[in-house]
Amino acid sequence: MQYLAIIVITFISGVVGTGLGGVVGAILKRDSNKIVSLLLSFAAGIMLAVVCFDLMSQPIDMMKEGTLGWYTPLIVVAAVIFGYAVVYLLNYFIDKRTNHEVSHIDANHPTTADDLDELIHSNHYESHRSSKSNLFVAGLVMMTAIALHNLPEGMVIGASYAITPDIVKNLFTGSGFIMAIVIGLHNIPEGMAVSVPLISGGMSKTKATLLTALSGLPTVIGALIGFALGGINDIMLTLSLGFASGAMLYVVFGELMPEAILMWKSKLPALSLFIGVLVGFLLVMF
Repeated sequence: MQYLAIIVITFISGVVGTGLGGVVGAILKRDSNKIVSLLLSFAAGIMLAVVCFDLMSQPIDMMKEGTLGWYTPLIVVAAVIFGYAVVYLLNYFIDKRTNHEVSHIDANHPTTADDLDELIHSNHYESHRSSKSNLFVAGLVMMTAIALHNLPEGMVIGASYAITPDIVKNLFTGSGFIMAIVIGLHNIPEGMAVSVPLISGGMSKTKATLLTALSGLPTVIGALIGFALGGINDIMLTLSLGFASGAMLYVVFGELMPEAILMWKSKLPALSLFIGVLVGFLLVMF
């Protein structure tokens, strides 16, 4: 029953969240970068709060209770570094491959709906008849990248639920549910980045949205892995929480905030991050 609950909540966060981004991408109007920027930075703030005030502090509380030894902070730091490194290397490979596939479309490889819309209506697009098929290929590459990226994000949700007592009764409370929500929100712009080039490349909106939603399925697999590892013993739980924390820290500082600031060069994304941290703190505390 616990695993079924994990599957349901991560399916909503991963598949529905990414699919919703596909729907938004299909009907998106121009000048949406500001909204997406604030959404990304707000989600980053909540993620940061959950990592610092819950995931990384949980093993320390266990150490203070006597269930773990004095070496616990060292294990946490090592696991955080490992999680950060794994997601960094994964994204490095994805970015390198993606840039290679779409470099002939645009030197800066459009990842937002507005960038792609400008590309479609630019002289560059008109001067290359093959650009439509190139956009389709770019969408497929982005779909693969997002699918791989969703696996460690699912592990974050699973590891968070591993510290939740009686998951079935507390499915909609605690850090696991919070992470499921913010990852679901964060999946919306990712879904947009997949569906827009697919639709621009000639795929129907319905089929593009369905394919985009399917790229969220690895979230479910990752959650099951994170939950299973965290339930073995206290050391594995500590390692799982540390890995999840490192993965989220990379997502926050290596992806969400840089992307948010690039999309809207203003101080407001930083303010949105600040508000997100406060909201995340309140959610964790209550």
